[in-house]
Amino acid sequence: MLYYMFNKPCGCVTARSDKIHRTVMEHFPPHLAGRLHPVGRLDKDTCGLLILTDDGGLDQKIMLPGRHIGKTYFFYALGSVDEEKKRLIENGLQLGGFRAAEARFDYGETYRIRELEEFMPPERRERYMRNPEGDAFSARLTITEGKKHEVRLMLEAVHCRIIYLRRESIGALTLDPALKPGDFRELTEEELMLLKEN
Repeated sequence: MLYYMFNKPCGCVTARSDKIHRTVMEHFPPHLAGRLHPVGRLDKDTCGLLILTDDGGLDQKIMLPGRHIGKTYFFYALGSVDEEKKRLIENGLQLGGFRAAEARFDYGETYRIRELEEFMPPERRERYMRNPEGDAFSARLTITEGKKHEVRLMLEAVHCRIIYLRRESIGALTLDPALKPGDFRELTEEELMLLKEN
C-alpha cells in the first residue's frame, strides 16, 4: 500500500481528473498518479495537508463524520470575532441545509486588511482592498465533519470572510513544515500509525 502526504497548493482541484482545472494528481509523476487517489477533499482555494493513497479503506477510516476525527485549519479572515461569535462557532451553527457540529476556535492575531494583501486570491484582491484599514484576523478552527465549504460558511455566518485557508492536521497527523506547496513525500511508519489510530 502507498501513503503520501501532499502539501496542496491553492488553484488546483482535489480530483483525479477535471476538464477545466488543474488537479492535485498533476503534481505527481504518472506512475503514482495512476495508482493514488485523494482521501477526502480540499476546495480549489484551500491549501495544506492532503493524503493520497491506493488504500481504498482509508477514506472510511478517517473521513466519515461519524468518526469525529478533528481536522484543524489555519486561516486569515476579514472582519472580527468577539466572545459571542466564538461561542456561536464552537456550539455549532445552522448553515443553510445543515447544522455544523461543535468546533474548537483558537483566535490568533489581529491585522489591518492591507497587511494580508499577499494572501488574497488575485481575482478578489481589488475588492478586498477597498477598505485597507478594516479589521482582519488569523485563527485556527478544528472541525470533525468537513462538509463542503464548512469552514468558510461557519465564518460567513458570523459576518467574517476567509481569504486564506490551510489545513494543518488530520487527527494527530500534522503537515510537515518542510513540504513546500506542491511537494509530497511518503508517510513514515509513525505518521501512518497516527493516521490509522485516529
